[in-house]
Amino acid sequence: MEYTEIFSDDDLEKIIDEGLVYMCACPAQVAESLRKVRAMYHYQLNCLSDGNNMAQVHRTIARTAISVQQQLEACLEEVLEIEQWDRATLTMPEGLRLRQHRELLDDNPATE
Repeated sequence: MEYTEIFSDDDLEKIIDEGLVYMCACPAQVAESLRKVRAMYHYQLNCLSDGNNMAQVHRTIARTAISVQQQLEACLEEVLEIEQWDRATLTMPEGLRLRQHRELLDDNPATE
């Protein structure tokens, strides 16, 4: 029960880091969800290797995790395209960075 990954674990970490730095949580939420689905998938594979478990249950969960993983990766690709992230470096575009920075400043006006 194998699947292919469009985004590596390092890619997901980079997207999450960009989201944290620039206060843009949406792509990071998708990336974090992908990490959790992958962890669930690998957990199910471990359960399948134990002959004492109900294999049908773990195959069902693993198969569903593959489907969800594919949907989330397609979603993340589309979001990065819409927001015009640099796909090679997985960095947020400057315009979006500036917008996030302005919104952060607007939410926290300086006091004298």
